[in-house]
Amino acid sequence: MDKIYVLAADNIEKEGTQLLRDAGFTVEERGKIPADELATAIPSYDVLIVRSATKVPASVIENAARLKIIGRAGVGIDNVDVAAATARGIIVMNAPEGNTLSAAEHTLGLILCLARKIPQAVSSVKSGKWDRKSYMGTELYGKTLGIIGLGRIGRRVAQYGQALGMKILGYDPFVSIEDVQMFGVSLVTLEGLCRQADIITLHLPLTDQTRGILGEGLFNLMKPGVWIVNVARGGLIDEGLLYRQMVSGKVAGAAIDVFAQEPPTCKELLALDNVIATPHLGASTREAQVNVARDICKQVVDALTRKIVRNAVNVPQIDEDILGRLGRFLSLSEKMGQFISQMGDGLPDSISIEYAGDITDDDVRPLTAYLLKGFMEKFQQVTYVNAQLVLREKGVRLHELRKESAGEFSSLITVATSFNNSEVSVAGTVVANAPKIVKIDGFDVEATPEGYLLVCHNDDRPGIMGHIGTILGKASVNIASMTLGRREKGGPAITVLNLDQEISEQTINEIGKFSGIRSTRLVKL
Repeated sequence: MDKIYVLAADNIEKEGTQLLRDAGFTVEERGKIPADELATAIPSYDVLIVRSATKVPASVIENAARLKIIGRAGVGIDNVDVAAATARGIIVMNAPEGNTLSAAEHTLGLILCLARKIPQAVSSVKSGKWDRKSYMGTELYGKTLGIIGLGRIGRRVAQYGQALGMKILGYDPFVSIEDVQMFGVSLVTLEGLCRQADIITLHLPLTDQTRGILGEGLFNLMKPGVWIVNVARGGLIDEGLLYRQMVSGKVAGAAIDVFAQEPPTCKELLALDNVIATPHLGASTREAQVNVARDICKQVVDALTRKIVRNAVNVPQIDEDILGRLGRFLSLSEKMGQFISQMGDGLPDSISIEYAGDITDDDVRPLTAYLLKGFMEKFQQVTYVNAQLVLREKGVRLHELRKESAGEFSSLITVATSFNNSEVSVAGTVVANAPKIVKIDGFDVEATPEGYLLVCHNDDRPGIMGHIGTILGKASVNIASMTLGRREKGGPAITVLNLDQEISEQTINEIGKFSGIRSTRLVKL
């Protein structure tokens, strides 16, 4: 493996960076880096690791000549231009588990502060007052907690709320009732949650779809005196709108850890007595920072040394379980993509991939990523991340199918490319833990997809192999293995030879001169 250079920004904990060094990577540690400085520095690095402070816009990614991975030590990735990274074939991964407890506990702490007016009471006592009447609190027992976003953090908050005797409502369009029943959550619509909740807490990523998710229409549905908590991402709530809702009395209190701009500029909102604000502390525990640093650095090492990809936001996950079940099929898929790209001239109109048999029990998206990367690298430098995007940009249609039965095989992958009215196809499987090509253009064969393969479409007639063997013998090229396929005696057939070395264009042309040979292709894998 070539030397790997890592740039660690935003003060990544040493428990993480040491994992990178132990793997033999060269690590440069720097604090927060302005985007213009990062754009200048980034061409020298294979990996960039950030927290939330350093921004990675398209202007940086455009200069990332050798960058393979952007790792976010934490959950949110709104400081990374994921679309630009995907277009450049760069994996973007986060560490969603390490700060779950810290963010959920901070959420609970803010809810308790709202309920018992703890920060205001502390400030009052420290100023020399003893004013118990002004800080009458509210019990959480029996209140309704509405959780928008039921990922890891949202579910943990639900458990805390349930332990306090609260009724838990949840909204998340990407989870099922069965997913959250064990957490005591009743799934409702967003409108239903806003109508019923006494406290609303947000646990969502910031996307185009979630930005300003609590709009004026939803505020109008809420109970008078509702409390709002945001320990997720600034921008989920319009701060000006929240200010107006609080001044009107609709919202009785708000606890905010994150802001659209940090440090925040919403001075009117912060000046309200019933607003509790903290400086983005959701993941600010020693344990959380160590956990996310370890997680993201371990993920980077696994991705670059073992091809195990976890928690990537722009490429299918390949964990150890998937690698154990599909490892040989991943290699096969990439080789099949390389093979079929060399069997045609130029880009096809469409590519069809059919997965059949036992393999369909698994998520086949990693196989598609590998196959398309193998296919597209003949035409353009691509990675597993952007191969499908580049294929689409070049106007090639992709069709994927699943089939329950693989016929005589337990699993089978078939890929076909269409050129106007003609088609090229290849099918492969894994036999005795070894990848094999078992069909080419509908002919049964058994070829090993590695090295140099000579593929000849020919008539089923005597003398073909003698002619090929003679030409290869004159060129001092040894045949490692040979497979023949035909549908009927004397009809069209195919001959596939694994060769020990590459052959020249002149030798290929000499082989093609025999009257019974219709076409010849040398495939390099």
